[in-house]
Amino acid sequence: MKVFNDPIHGHIEIHPLLVRIIDTPQFQRLRYIKQLGGTYFVFPGASHNRFEHSIGVGYLAGCLVRALKERQPELDITQRDILCVEIAGLCHDLGHGPFSHMFDGRFIPLTHPDWKWKHETASVKMFEHLITSNKLEEVMESYGLVLEEDMDFIKEQIGGPTDEITKPITKLWPYRGRPKEKSFLYEVVANKKNGIDVDKWDYFARDCHHLGIQNNFDYKRLLKFIRVCEVKNQRHICTRDKEVGNLYDMFHTRNCLHRRAYQHKIGNIIEIMITEALLKADKFFKIEGSGGKQYQISTAVEDMEAYTKLTDNIYLEILHSSSPELKEAREILRKIERRELYKFLGETQPKTRSEIVQNNSLAESIAKSKPEKDPPNVELKAEDFVVDVINMDYGMKEQNPIDNVLFYCKADPSKAVKISKEQVSKLLPRTFAEQVIRVYCKHQDPDIVSAAKQYFIQWCIENNFTKPPVTNSLVIFIVLKALHVCP
Repeated sequence: MKVFNDPIHGHIEIHPLLVRIIDTPQFQRLRYIKQLGGTYFVFPGASHNRFEHSIGVGYLAGCLVRALKERQPELDITQRDILCVEIAGLCHDLGHGPFSHMFDGRFIPLTHPDWKWKHETASVKMFEHLITSNKLEEVMESYGLVLEEDMDFIKEQIGGPTDEITKPITKLWPYRGRPKEKSFLYEVVANKKNGIDVDKWDYFARDCHHLGIQNNFDYKRLLKFIRVCEVKNQRHICTRDKEVGNLYDMFHTRNCLHRRAYQHKIGNIIEIMITEALLKADKFFKIEGSGGKQYQISTAVEDMEAYTKLTDNIYLEILHSSSPELKEAREILRKIERRELYKFLGETQPKTRSEIVQNNSLAESIAKSKPEKDPPNVELKAEDFVVDVINMDYGMKEQNPIDNVLFYCKADPSKAVKISKEQVSKLLPRTFAEQVIRVYCKHQDPDIVSAAKQYFIQWCIENNFTKPPVTNSLVIFIVLKALHVCP
């Protein structure tokens, strides 16, 4: 075992096979991808990368499974199981692109709107590429892993059931890596059931540490109270009933991180500007993949050799390039460096629960919302506005994730029960999802920005959205006039 000194978890022991995986170009690539993408441009301490987060998740995955093995020997958790879960935790983020979620959340949807691509899909492909290109099959077998079966198990933990499962008899249990008796193992790294997994445990602690935000959730306490119970012939990870309040706090912490950091209005517009730069550079930027084939930024995900070379470093390559084809992209990045960012006009919310879909028509509708009474002397077009639609939730859209959590009581630890929100507190949230619409103006001129604010406020009134907070007497006057309060 090799000892790593981690700033979050202290001195941690890592299995030699995991060390061999870490010491590959595909894993080392994560050193050059910021964990929080554009948030680093707002929070000076948020300089940590996917590399250290992935090591932390691998470590916590082992902690959780070992705790279950020690507490419940009847689960028959083997060393193979533990090693596979640790590898899945270690490799779950191999597929992240430049600036993490900016790449799969903003860039790829614009370049390939028909794709259902997500970084977990790329993580599975990158893991396969890592093993084969570094010839680690024999090393895995030397540590007791059964290659085909355990490779399936690791990939299924990262990306879910494989598409190749088509036999009707297997549809009752969609996984190939482990039988139904070990269903609980699929809830450790990426828990699709309720979102409580070691991935969150690590990034809550790590991100709060680097952002300078207080973390109110302690995973070490939860580790003391987890166990496996059987429900409808399937085993699930459960926790003590008295921990229900702590779990609500956990999801509240997640929501606070999104509000204060992950969805910060300035961090988001910087990511939008970086995305615009990558779009401008896409067809001119070439990345060599397998067989010498050339790929663009947007197509590098099709070839893992090319994708290995795609990191945050592309920002500096464009910024410091002298290529005339990259001039437009370079200018956008220079604006970021000079802090000449698109101006924030305000944010609003739909009053109804109807979901607003982000598309170009939103900017067009704002451009058409020029106030009729005392209109500004500026004509604005759709391309002058940037609209960012943000979905805030507890991790499962409008659903309460705690509704999918199983608990056990001290009197009968083998019986799983559910706890409703009403049984916990009347002060808990009534809804678990909301939309925020933020609008920016691409101009720096104060007069144009002021006119753009008038357009935006008029648009909010026309669509019956919440009114944005007013900041000066001019905007107050506009709102009152639109509401027919002023003559």
